[in-house]
Amino acid sequence: MTGYEVLAEVYEWLISDAKLPPAEFAASFDDVLNLLPSNAHVLDCSCGTGQLAVGLAGRGMQVVATDASEAMVRRTAELSEEFGASVRAVRANWEELPDHFQDNTFDMVFCVGNSLHHAAGATGRGAALESMSRLLRPGGRLVLTSRTWELVRARGSRLEISDRLVRRNGRDAVVVYRWEIARHWEEEHHIEIAIAQVDATGLVLVRSELLSCWPYRYEELEVELHRVGLQTELSTFDLEAENYMVVASKV
Repeated sequence: MTGYEVLAEVYEWLISDAKLPPAEFAASFDDVLNLLPSNAHVLDCSCGTGQLAVGLAGRGMQVVATDASEAMVRRTAELSEEFGASVRAVRANWEELPDHFQDNTFDMVFCVGNSLHHAAGATGRGAALESMSRLLRPGGRLVLTSRTWELVRARGSRLEISDRLVRRNGRDAVVVYRWEIARHWEEEHHIEIAIAQVDATGLVLVRSELLSCWPYRYEELEVELHRVGLQTELSTFDLEAENYMVVASKV
């Protein structure tokens, strides 16, 4: 079982066209960013390849980006250098965050891109949320996006093959998801993600990883946020929508 060390090299094929430019990714959170001063201290937790972190830094914010994957942290640092953005990139999983940063440090913490389900079960998820809450200043906000796992589980185990090619860096690829849905909510589930790149000669290069995940119901997430001292201010949860966002403030 690996964790985004292979996919980090081709992760841009998994990012939508609209969110690939850092400025556009940051702009997708305009409603919550407008609550912050321009020089706010922000943590992008589970930063991926850094599009959001770089976009936030471009707005004059003081940004730290963390990820459990060393490859993702490296790619975030490379993107920061490419855009001339001041982003501190640190390899750390959720539980390690308090080892790197003092409590009450950040005005806002982002945990986006459907990352929280990689925390190992209710215990791991609770520890992750506790770490992020500790780092927020009183009144600071956690911004979290999630898959609607109620929908994912209802669809069962399956293979999803994209119906169009995605072009990045002059190369086309097909994105494939293979879902292994366990019988019970609390059991470990798996997602295998494959990027099949097609070159000009017709040759196909496949990079894939099998990832562990532990789904959760929205109502469980609400309880867990409250347990770590966070109060929901905004939620876009809809049982018929693929994803949702929660904004929760530290009491």
